[in-house]
Amino acid sequence: MTKPRKQHLIDPEICIRCYTCEMTCPIGAIQHDDNNVVVDPAVCNFCMDCIPVCPTGSIDEWRVVETPYSLDEQYAWTELPVQEELPGNEAETSIEALEEDIAALLAEAHSGAGGKAAAPTSAAKPSVNIYTLSKPVTARVQGNYRLTKDPDHDVRHVILDLGAQSFPALEGQSVGVVPPGKSEDGNSYLPRLYSISSPRDGERPNYNNISLTVKREVGGICSNYICDLEQDAEVQLTGPFGATFLMPDDPDTRLLMICTGTGSAPMRAFTMRRQRAVGARSGGMALFFGARSADALPYFGPLSKVPKSLLEQQLVFSRLEDQAKEYVQDRMLTEQEMVADFLADPKTHVYICGLKGMEEGVDEAFATIASAIGHDWQSLRDDLRKQGRYHVETY
Repeated sequence: MTKPRKQHLIDPEICIRCYTCEMTCPIGAIQHDDNNVVVDPAVCNFCMDCIPVCPTGSIDEWRVVETPYSLDEQYAWTELPVQEELPGNEAETSIEALEEDIAALLAEAHSGAGGKAAAPTSAAKPSVNIYTLSKPVTARVQGNYRLTKDPDHDVRHVILDLGAQSFPALEGQSVGVVPPGKSEDGNSYLPRLYSISSPRDGERPNYNNISLTVKREVGGICSNYICDLEQDAEVQLTGPFGATFLMPDDPDTRLLMICTGTGSAPMRAFTMRRQRAVGARSGGMALFFGARSADALPYFGPLSKVPKSLLEQQLVFSRLEDQAKEYVQDRMLTEQEMVADFLADPKTHVYICGLKGMEEGVDEAFATIASAIGHDWQSLRDDLRKQGRYHVETY
């Protein structure tokens, strides 16, 4: 009998195909095809370098197997297989040893990372990876509008029409945009991932369209392509992706949202969904939104029209003339009474989205606030994550 062994896997339902793990792996154990990102069991040495960089936690999956799942098997998956039953005490010992081994490795690897995510219990079931690199869907540009006045921060709101083609995306999911052309090595470009900024029933209610919030990056292949798109241009899309950074469908849940820049995209989708689904009576939503200035903050004008009864807004600016720099974590401490009230409520869901650099400061602010109400933040955060109430996507 083959001795059971551990195998590192990737959850195809949660993975957003950003390929960060593949680029990070120092020994080339991670690879992809048009369908899935997979781990080669013959190469993986469990170094754990890929764990902290994954924005969704999809990389954090393990099984004890007698015969490792092949690459072809993994490429064909739409969801992970359950832990197979193995005969005898040896199997139990192997599984226990795996759990202890993985727990020790993850304790260090998850330090400062988003951790393994879970979807809200009341969230709708997402559709994932319907369209792939080999079979993308074509969308048509309905509009491309500049959102910011700051000349150094060109952020666009791009509306894409899917016509009669099905693209069932939920708030919090992402879409892959395939830029045209080839890289220097002669290969076609991989899709770039962008959070969808419109609710599930469309940018315009009951129209089959979606919107993206895209910042032009100097030298960015895909961001410049998108920001320069003209009306009626055709765009190749993959996805949708993401099965955990979703909003609860229960209207009584409270949402504490913290974002910077284009990390506002899913928060806009959440807010619009709530407003359309239950109207302005839906309280319990708060947004901490950081940018350099009002001119660099996407959706600054439209946010002023969202009623306070629906959304408590804390707009935070770090580059105002004659004023000290302020970041979202600073405002969280200023408003710690409100944040503490959210943290103490079992109906609260926390969402963090934006640049990777914001995560440490926000985490420290939460630690300070949690301590003030008698909680250890790391334990509370881990409990929230397990309950599907703590969601992080930073890039």
